Amino acid sequence: MTLSRHDKQPAFQRLGVRLAFALGFAVLPLGVISALQSQSLIVEARARSAATLMGETLMAAGPATRLIRSARVTAEALSVTVPELAANNKICVAALKQLQARSDGAYSAIVFVPMSGDAQCNTNDMPMDLSKSPRLRQLAIDPKPDTVVFQNGRLSGTSVLAVGNPVFDQGGHLLGYVSISIPHRLLNGPLDPGEARMPSGTQRQVSLTVFDEKGTVLTSTAGLDDANTLLPRDVALASLVENPIRTFTATANDGNERIFAVFPLADDGILAIGSWPLHIAGDAYGMWIEPYLMPILTGLGSFLVALLASERLVARHMRSLRRAIINFADGNHRIDDLNLNSAAIEFRDVEEAYLKMTYTILRNEAELEDMVHQREVLLREVHHRVKNNLQLISSIINMQMRQSHSPDARILMKGLQDRVMSLATIHRGLYQTTGLADVQADELLTDIVRQILKMSTGPGRVYDVTTDFDDLRLTPDQAVPLSLLLTEALTNALKYAGTDRIGLPSIAISLRRIGGAEAELLVTNTVKAQPDLPPAEEGTRLGSKLLAAFGQQLAARSVTTHADGSYSLSVRFTVQSLMEGEARTDPVAASPDAPDGVAAQT
Repeated sequence: MTLSRHDKQPAFQRLGVRLAFALGFAVLPLGVISALQSQSLIVEARARSAATLMGETLMAAGPATRLIRSARVTAEALSVTVPELAANNKICVAALKQLQARSDGAYSAIVFVPMSGDAQCNTNDMPMDLSKSPRLRQLAIDPKPDTVVFQNGRLSGTSVLAVGNPVFDQGGHLLGYVSISIPHRLLNGPLDPGEARMPSGTQRQVSLTVFDEKGTVLTSTAGLDDANTLLPRDVALASLVENPIRTFTATANDGNERIFAVFPLADDGILAIGSWPLHIAGDAYGMWIEPYLMPILTGLGSFLVALLASERLVARHMRSLRRAIINFADGNHRIDDLNLNSAAIEFRDVEEAYLKMTYTILRNEAELEDMVHQREVLLREVHHRVKNNLQLISSIINMQMRQSHSPDARILMKGLQDRVMSLATIHRGLYQTTGLADVQADELLTDIVRQILKMSTGPGRVYDVTTDFDDLRLTPDQAVPLSLLLTEALTNALKYAGTDRIGLPSIAISLRRIGGAEAELLVTNTVKAQPDLPPAEEGTRLGSKLLAAFGQQLAARSVTTHADGSYSLSVRFTVQSLMEGEARTDPVAASPDAPDGVAAQT
């Protein structure tokens, strides 16, 4: 079976694949709806995760919030009683130590700092000079509660969060401020109730950071040194003060995606920001890819089902029909059963129509071959009868020659007999050839040369004749005039051939193909020195006229040359295409273009 150009096409050009894609697109809206629903689930899951994070952050910030608020309330209360205690330093120190002891270690230091900076009233009972403290100078300008981080507190010697409150006398004059220090180890310690719990039961640690309205980190569960790694990379903490209660997703400074929750701890500008990795939301409500997995698997499953269905129901039957049609077109006229019994009724209808078509074509071909054979037999019979009639005419002419007493009459009848026998030879070649639209030129011309030599040679008339004919096929329209032209040319060559040398006169005849569609008939014979020109037959130069007439029928170009003891006739003509050959239903007819009633092939 010959493969068509469609066998080399990409897979997408095949019917089964296209049907699969078409059916796949049919379920595409369902996939889009499923994907949108999945996206909605993801958004809802993240919203729930954010809400959970907000609650877990509130829980995680509870201990720190209570400590800071407790220190804030204590500082406010002290700011009222300290003016009375400050008059007696011993009483003031004793009161502060008593307050520190009641905090159960929540306060690492308590100190009253007057505006002079001489802070003698403190829980360590040691003089302190804070006159150059930036905090004191800022308080003098803007007396309000504040919260300050000290990496190394003067009294405790550890990292503390100092909660301060201004102290005024009864007249409203600023006396100084009270500062309560909370150790960071308490603020950064274990969360209460210890760890945040997701609804699935998976325990996750919430990263918590407390900061003020200026964006200064006050405390962090990761420690002050590493607190920045868990904060959003492109969001400044100070910008969160304007909209403190919210959740958002951002990339942390450590490069990981995290969900953040922000809310205020107190009314004095202290805020908390809690976070956990983004994938925790997926852990709580399934991996984020799972909502998309089902639509993707559904789409792939639909495509595979459509592909198998189209292959089973359509494509394989189409291939069976295609193979049968290609085999029939390639000349294999054996009609096999396509076995489409399991196919849809439309394919069975196509199979039935195909079988009817092939049977009709085979029957018509058989009838056509029979008609062609009969036509060929009839046409061969016509040529055979024409050849017999021409031979009969030649015999009658021969009988007439024997009874004639005039040498000139015998010469004329001899020339006529040669021409008649040439026609008989041509028709014998036509009915013996294997085809109807073409003639094997080498066989036909060889037979003509042999026939003419047989009639023209005898004692004292011996020639050295060589032939060279190419394997050339001609239509009958060209074979007949070419044969007659060769007959006249060879007759003249035999008549005037001679030689001045020792040996026989030589005659060379050739038919060669030159170029793409042209052929050349060349007849050459040796002549004696200064030969006489061929005399006109009965003064009419009939031979030259016949050569011109036959050349005209061939649409040929004739050239004669005489040089170096030889005489040549060259006839060039265009070989007619066999497809353009006319049917030989009327072998011989009179051509109106031929002079003097010369017979021509039509």
